[in-house]
Amino acid sequence: MATQVAPPRSVQLTQVTEWSDGQFRLQDDVLAAEEPLEIRIGQSPLTVTMRTPGHDEELAAGFLLTEGILEDPAQLASLRSYVTSASGKHNGIEVELRDCQFDPAQMQRNFFAASSCGICGKASIEAIRQRGLHAPNPDFRFDPELLCTLPDKLRAAQAVFSHTGGLHAAGLFSASGELLVLREDIGRHNAVDKVVGWAMLQGKLPLSQHILLVSGRGGFEIIQKALAAGIPALASVSAPSSLAVQLARELGLTLIGFLRGRRFVLYSGAFRCAETRISPGHNAGP
Repeated sequence: MATQVAPPRSVQLTQVTEWSDGQFRLQDDVLAAEEPLEIRIGQSPLTVTMRTPGHDEELAAGFLLTEGILEDPAQLASLRSYVTSASGKHNGIEVELRDCQFDPAQMQRNFFAASSCGICGKASIEAIRQRGLHAPNPDFRFDPELLCTLPDKLRAAQAVFSHTGGLHAAGLFSASGELLVLREDIGRHNAVDKVVGWAMLQGKLPLSQHILLVSGRGGFEIIQKALAAGIPALASVSAPSSLAVQLARELGLTLIGFLRGRRFVLYSGAFRCAETRISPGHNAGP
């Protein structure tokens, strides 16, 4: 894959005071940029998400699909960047849909509910099931040795992280381990939406022969976004949440955590790992 270049406006230069070995000194530092992106459908506001500028149309497209507003990529008619009055910058995406029923008030209520920490796991998973998501490709297989090579490929391609050290990444890999696309953002869910949006705009959905690798943890929202894109295997370098594991097992996604060096943990869908041989282990305790 070609060398990654940081998108315009994705980083900001600032001056900081560093203390080191008893001495203070002024120096320049690079920060990961954070700005709001307003997404509207026609003239109706849908949501505002904090994101790292860059690949905004992919982010909007991926968001619409993974949040269930679009049932089919063909329902997306157009995307247009616009300047928001508050910032004077291109921090807005206007979406036009076709053959799609859109109720702005209902959508906003759904997003408020989805962000609430009070929703129980059963209700959340039932809502996902009602969207019509289903088990991804049961015939997909991957080599565990190949899986262990992916984190280094992801890290090497993180252009903005290399400058700032402060971004999440999502990388889409082929079954042979080729990095097809990488996107970075302050929000891990935004990075995933950018990857899914890229695939959607390139006409590559469903991603039934691919592995998605994310930095950080594998949370519930990441699992449902992967399922919406038809991804059969999701790996993270950290731990998943309990609800993420529950949803992955419910809908047949292969979920991998703690992918570091030559070790990883399979939380669900071990059958997709080629030549899986499970030795007796020990109980982890309550």
